[in-house]
Amino acid sequence: MSTNNVVVLDNGGGQIKAGLGGERDPSAVVPNCLYRPPSSKKWLHPNPLNPTTHADEVDLTSVAVRRPLDRGYLINPDLQREIWSHLFSTVLHINPAQSSLLLTEPLFTLPSIQRSIDELIFEDFNFKSLYVADSPSLVHLYEASQRPDGLVSKAQCSLVVDCGFSFTHAAPVFQNFTLNYAVKRIDLGGKALTNYLKELVSFRSVNVMEETFIIDDVKEKLCFVSLDVARDLQMARKTGKENLLRCTYVLPDGVTHNKGFVKYPDQAHRYLSFADGAPSAPLETKEDMNHLNITEMAEDRKRVDLTKTEFDVTNERFLVPEMIFHPADLGMNQAGLAECIVRAVNSCHPHLHPVLYESIILTGGSTLFPQFAERLERELRPLVPDDYHVKTTTQEDPILGVWRGGSLLASSPDFEAMCVTKSEYEELGSARCRKRFFH
Repeated sequence: MSTNNVVVLDNGGGQIKAGLGGERDPSAVVPNCLYRPPSSKKWLHPNPLNPTTHADEVDLTSVAVRRPLDRGYLINPDLQREIWSHLFSTVLHINPAQSSLLLTEPLFTLPSIQRSIDELIFEDFNFKSLYVADSPSLVHLYEASQRPDGLVSKAQCSLVVDCGFSFTHAAPVFQNFTLNYAVKRIDLGGKALTNYLKELVSFRSVNVMEETFIIDDVKEKLCFVSLDVARDLQMARKTGKENLLRCTYVLPDGVTHNKGFVKYPDQAHRYLSFADGAPSAPLETKEDMNHLNITEMAEDRKRVDLTKTEFDVTNERFLVPEMIFHPADLGMNQAGLAECIVRAVNSCHPHLHPVLYESIILTGGSTLFPQFAERLERELRPLVPDDYHVKTTTQEDPILGVWRGGSLLASSPDFEAMCVTKSEYEELGSARCRKRFFH
């Protein structure tokens, strides 16, 4: 089987990463949805998210969104078929009947959903063969290949923390197999964080409850993980020049700009300028902020109150990612990420505990928040025995890490033997074929 004939599809709840096995990067990263602008009667396919796409040309204000996956699971196979069909024919330009498919699937997917997926793949698209993988094992495979002399590779063991669009998993992996009995989940991910930010901004400033893509952009550009929540809350209460957290986001107006943007880009990084535990900012920063505030106050009077074309965020910037670490503070009956990791490790054999704590791999878009890894290590340290090391590694590109692992697996000489063929599926049915994948 030629590697070029293996399509690798990391079918996430937020984005699809798709390309050919053996490549370093996917050919396309596309939002896994259809959208409809207020001016259109038709549902449209989003453009691939790559630098060559002129996304500025598309105004995503108040678009309606339909997603085939809800809370990580396929609920609308017809919609997924439509999205995949467009992806295969117009983006990847492949013929499924002459290709094999490596597909990622969420952990603990129900058999009824697995049947729907198998029907899509073999009956609707007529793929030659299929291999279904879970994200943690692919992340582990890729990281082990990147550092052949590292601990992950030598011990053949890691703890993959995947903060995705729909939920967050802490998954121990041993010898390239995810230990399903030890996997722990928090039922929130990037989507929940965006929704929380929508609520905060809508309550305080301007109604953005329908602005999914815009608030995603605000979250990605302005949110960060706090290393000292009490201090940052105090900082956020300050007025004028003292408030280093305040940032202004300008909404698209559909005339001069179709994308939102941060009004003063250097504002977004000011929180890094004060050292951990420092009570206030350097003098020049204060003066700089004073100048910005005078400008903004004039702007505020002219624009925000009257036309609502921009809004400020302060403590929202760290309160939103805080959900991952302390969901209970928001009334969610969920353990925080550090506790989730400890529970996952404790579900494994004691001999694995020290190596799991020392080989935590962070993947998924939500791990891109500044200071994420540092905060997680701080939260874990008091919960882990003193004689164990705690070490986290953030993937080089946490959004593409799973796909790259899949691409590596698809190019291995054993891949063909691991797949279920179309004829096996027709003869044995979905349930018996699935046993091949050790889920």
